[in-house]
Amino acid sequence: MQAKPHTLMRIIILLKLLNIRDRVQSLMKKQFMTPLIIFGLLVVLLVVGLMKAQYVRDVPSPLIGKPVPQFSLPTVEDQQQVFSSEELKGQVSLVNIWASWCVSCRAEHEILNHAAKIGVKIYGINYKDELSDARRWLQMRGNPYVKSAHDLKGRIGIDWGVYGVPETFVIDKKGMIRYKHTGPVYINDLNNKILPMIKELEAEQ
Repeated sequence: MQAKPHTLMRIIILLKLLNIRDRVQSLMKKQFMTPLIIFGLLVVLLVVGLMKAQYVRDVPSPLIGKPVPQFSLPTVEDQQQVFSSEELKGQVSLVNIWASWCVSCRAEHEILNHAAKIGVKIYGINYKDELSDARRWLQMRGNPYVKSAHDLKGRIGIDWGVYGVPETFVIDKKGMIRYKHTGPVYINDLNNKILPMIKELEAEQ
């Protein structure tokens, strides 16, 4: 039995419609899956970044127990004034590596201001920063530093084994590095680790 022409046309149209529907559904699935794939990749990158950051934070510094690297640089505050490593002897202090372009430095700067107000001696090394930007940063956010060396080329930072800013070192009375904190200093870091260590080192003869 032969189908009528108009019946065949209906069948052909129906098949075409079904084909179009399948294509639309396939396209919709792809469009739905693409954001999921992108989101998944972002999650993976975030986890890898956090793991890398934790790894860097946990890497012990080979400078622990050694004298601070020798340096003598003009200060951010006054280019006619010099800050040298010799000034780190005779007291317990912190050396903070910072830069105005460092986003993480913003997170800790308020903590450093607080530490300076309660009597912690903080010295800075301004790392690979334009002098005008560094000065503007301190004017806007406050200056917690006794002095801050201007390390424009980053050469002193290399001697200190800097992975990236910010980094903070605890220095004892003999000018020896006793502790290194990688990343921003938060209030818990200050209260639970750094301040107790400073108190312990100040009690040493």
